[in-house]
Formats: sequence, structure tokens, C-alpha cells
Amino acid sequence: MSDSAPATPITQDVHTIPRKLPEGDGRANLIGMTRDRMREALVEAGVPEKQLKMRLNQLWQWVYHWGVRDFDAMTNLSKDFRATLAERFVIELPEVVSKQISADGTRKYLVRIAGGHEVETVYIPESDRGTLCISSQVGCTLTCSFCHTGTQKLVRNLTAGEVVGQIMLARDDLGEWPVPGAPKREDRLLSNIVLMGMGEPLYNFEAVRDAMKIAMDGEGIALSRRRITLSTSGVVPEIARAAEEIGCLLAVSFHATTDEVRDKLVPINKRWNIETLLNELREYPRLSNSERITFEYVMLKGVNDTDADARRLVKLISGIPAKINLIPFNEWPGSPYERSDWDRIESFADIVHKAGYASPIRTPRGEDIMAACGQLKSATERARKSRREIEAEAGLNG
Repeated sequence: MSDSAPATPITQDVHTIPRKLPEGDGRANLIGMTRDRMREALVEAGVPEKQLKMRLNQLWQWVYHWGVRDFDAMTNLSKDFRATLAERFVIELPEVVSKQISADGTRKYLVRIAGGHEVETVYIPESDRGTLCISSQVGCTLTCSFCHTGTQKLVRNLTAGEVVGQIMLARDDLGEWPVPGAPKREDRLLSNIVLMGMGEPLYNFEAVRDAMKIAMDGEGIALSRRRITLSTSGVVPEIARAAEEIGCLLAVSFHATTDEVRDKLVPINKRWNIETLLNELREYPRLSNSERITFEYVMLKGVNDTDADARRLVKLISGIPAKINLIPFNEWPGSPYERSDWDRIESFADIVHKAGYASPIRTPRGEDIMAACGQLKSATERARKSRREIEAEAGLNG
């Protein structure tokens, strides 16, 4: 990766690895298989019980640690076994249709999945980390009024392979797969995962869980659970389950301090209100052995950015180990909101900080390529709503 970011956004088509299977090909894709499922698949392929553990570990490492897509390159497997694998399986990632590079170095990938649907994935390089923002659904079912993705209707959930495939295609692009015999790299370009792209991860729980188990496996992609953050708008029944079955860090799209305002910004609040959500969140750090919860709070001018809001916020979360991420609103075509003035954001942050909570103000990244928080949306499935429709849903026009 170049040390200097390009001065203007770059868009390029990416066609590096053939992704498409022949029509009617019945082979199973190994990408997205958990260890248990891959073991079952090898049993079905006729691997003897006494060889099963060894063969599973070998195949797992080739696919998820080394990033190898060609069975013939798996040199510690017998020729006959490689032929069996090639007859029964493929190693296929989602297709990268295009890549845009922001002036600040942010990379946005337009990714095509089965059925011709598209999602967006964003890589954000920073001085001490590289964060990949991945999607869990095509579109979204939540219709949060400040979010561009929320204006696109839900098309379908992603599979586990399509979720973890986003991590793998980014590693392809970054050239970050380990090289056999080379010294181990300690400076990972892709060091953190945030499930903050398109969709509500907890409405696609099983696929997200399986993909994250693959990502966290120490013999594969090997990302610590403390390097993975799942962001939810507040699907209360799945929060404890996420703590127990995934155990990663949790972020909550909070964005308001009264039910009246949150009902408009985050409509799921009408089902599980602030009190119900917070009661559930108080248990998460204990259940997941996480240090704290991140509360995400987008700063909307004249909507949720007063000093009174800041004081209510710290009172509401009292007793929850937490930090507050303040997010300057990233505008998008037709958005019914404006970004809070900078001095207003700083005043809000100061109140939160003095109450004892970390309150970083997130620097917008990738705005010039519509890759910033809340801006993601499939390029060919816009299902655009008019500004009037968006404002009506947000309760902003009477």
C-alpha cells in the first residue's frame, strides 16, 4: 500500500480471480464453512475417520490461513485427495466489481454476491490499525432516517461465506496473506473488523456468528474477538445470545436520549425502547467478558445535539462500562438532516468527557467516495426514496 494517498478519488475495475462457477455446477463452496461443517463435508467426501482431524486441519489452514484457492497448490495433500476435493468443492469469494480509493486512503469495494446482488465493504487505514467495515445484509430492514443504507429496502441476508468472504477479498487486495517460509508479519494491515456496513447483524445472527467464528479461529484468519465489533440498532432478544455465542465487542447505534426522538431516528425503538435496551446492555460486559460497550451517537443539527441531550445521555448509561463515539453526520443525496456545528459537537463531547466517559469525535473518512458512516448503499439496487418520503418517515414534515 502506498505511503501517500492519492489527491483525488480513484475508481478501478478489479478482475483478478475468476469467481463464477459453470452453470449447474453442484460443488459446495468451502468459504463460509465452519470447522464442524467442513468436517461433515469431508466425511461425506469419504475421508477415513483416522485421517479426518489431520485432513480438516490441513484444508482449514490452506483456505483460511494461507488464502489458497487452488487445490493443486495444497502440496501436503495427496494427488488423489486433491482431485477428490476439486470434484466436490470450490473455493469461491464474492466478486469485486469495483474499488474506489478516497483521497484519505479509504478503500470502498463494490461486491457482487449470488443472484447478482451487491453490497459495499470499506477498508479504513489508520496509523495504528486497519479497520474493515463489512456488511451483513443486502439493504436493511430498519429504515433509520439518518442512514443512507436505510433508504434501500432489504433484499436478503448474506450467507456466512459472503460475510467472511469480504474479509478475504480485502486481504487479497491488500496482499496480506502469509507467504510460506517468509517471516511472520506483526503489522497487519487488516487488524480490526467492524460489523457496521449494510444491514443489521443481529437480524442475520447465525451467518454472522459462523463468519466471525471463522475469522477468530487461531489457525485461520486469527483475529482476536477484541478486534471485532458488532454494531446493533438494538435487537434486544439477540444481545445476550451474541455475548455467549460470539463474544466480540458490542457497539450500539443509540443516537437519541428520549424515546420520542429515537422513535424517529431509529424506528426499532418503538419495539424495544431505551429503557428495555439499556437493561439488556447492562449484562453484556459480564456475559461476553468485554471491557465496555461503545455507544454510537450521530450528531444531527437541532435534533439530538443539545447540552441537555448530553447530560441525559450520561445519566442514562450510568453504571454501564462505556465509551461514546460522537459521529458528525455524513450527508447523502436527499438526506433530511444536517451535521451539527463543530462547536456544538465539542460542547457535547466536553459534557460527556467530564462525566467520566471517553468521548472521541470520529473523523469522517471516505466522504468523497460515499464510504463514510451511514453512506453505504448498493450501486445498482438504489430503490431510491424521495426527500419528501424520507422526511415523512422521520416525522419531519408534520
